[in-house]
Amino acid sequence: MDANTLLLGLVVLTALAFDFTNGFHDTANAMATSIATGALPPKAAVTLSAVLNFAGAFLSLQVAATIATGIVDSGAVTVTVVFAGLVGGLAWNLLTWYYGIPSSSSHALIGGVVGATLIAAGAGAVKGSGIVANVLVPALLAPLFAILVATLGTYLVYRITAGVPGRLRTRGFRLGQIGSASLVSLAHGTNDAQKTMGVITLALVANETIGAEDGTPFWVVFACALAIGLGTYVGGWRVIRTMGKGLIEIESPQGFSAEGSSAAVIFAASHFGFPLSTTHVCSGSIMGAGVGKRLAEVRWGLAGRMVTAWLVTLPAAGLVGALAWKGTDLIGGAAGVAVVFAAAVVFGAGLYRASRRAPVDHTNVNHEWTGTVVPTREPVK
Repeated sequence: MDANTLLLGLVVLTALAFDFTNGFHDTANAMATSIATGALPPKAAVTLSAVLNFAGAFLSLQVAATIATGIVDSGAVTVTVVFAGLVGGLAWNLLTWYYGIPSSSSHALIGGVVGATLIAAGAGAVKGSGIVANVLVPALLAPLFAILVATLGTYLVYRITAGVPGRLRTRGFRLGQIGSASLVSLAHGTNDAQKTMGVITLALVANETIGAEDGTPFWVVFACALAIGLGTYVGGWRVIRTMGKGLIEIESPQGFSAEGSSAAVIFAASHFGFPLSTTHVCSGSIMGAGVGKRLAEVRWGLAGRMVTAWLVTLPAAGLVGALAWKGTDLIGGAAGVAVVFAAAVVFGAGLYRASRRAPVDHTNVNHEWTGTVVPTREPVK
């Protein structure tokens, strides 16, 4: 096996590891509200979400094309740059998972790739207009649309069913949530798995394994679908706590409205090829579901902390991506990639061991995320 093949293999492995973390980091996007309202038991919820995330990855390749060609100049990108960008996204994903922060896996990945490209090839290799049009503008507008749709949907749901007995209404909307949560899972697989497909495609083009116009090979699609599905099955219980109970005390009609809003916005973005943050959309929908119900409490302190994490994600992942590239460059070649890869594995293993000893309790008595560690090994029920 020559050095180039080994290097490409490590890049693909790192990309699939990122895709796996994307799955367990973002399980909450689809299933947190259904678990919180009792519409689905936890294991059934994550199993259903895993299957639909896998299926959703085969529905479109528009987002993969945007990632592969619309963010950075593929002609100026090397396999090492792609690897460093993946490390940046992976590290940020693991860190925010550990603290139970529902940050954006998509922006972590894009930030890592942009940061590595900037230090390796200069600003000229980064497509600024593409980032603004495909990443920053959707990042701003999508949560606002989600909030508006969920607010209106929640208001109408309670208004239309005002005469229905509470117990009957709850039972009916819990059944409806099975369908709406399934749509969110399918939409998540459609949008998020494609981002990793796009990055692997970028690496294959940089390695001259395929041409720039060849598109995404089927084996890449299948591998990414499988990785995100398996990651979803593992279930990111820490983030589920925050999304399901941290923002609002959610009821089944609100959960149904939030999930319907999220699915609609994510599917629309996937159709147009926008690499949307499903975390931002789903969080916005949950906030809207809180606003749309009269006298419902939205914990704006937690929401503000989440928004702060969203703003930090792109530059933080970009910084890690730049440092990862610098480390590989100083050591040189496949050996540099192997060393940085090993460091990433040690970092991930350390966080996992720490999480098993003391999972994070994201709430205090005021139900605001604090990052406090509590000594319990029990998953959320």
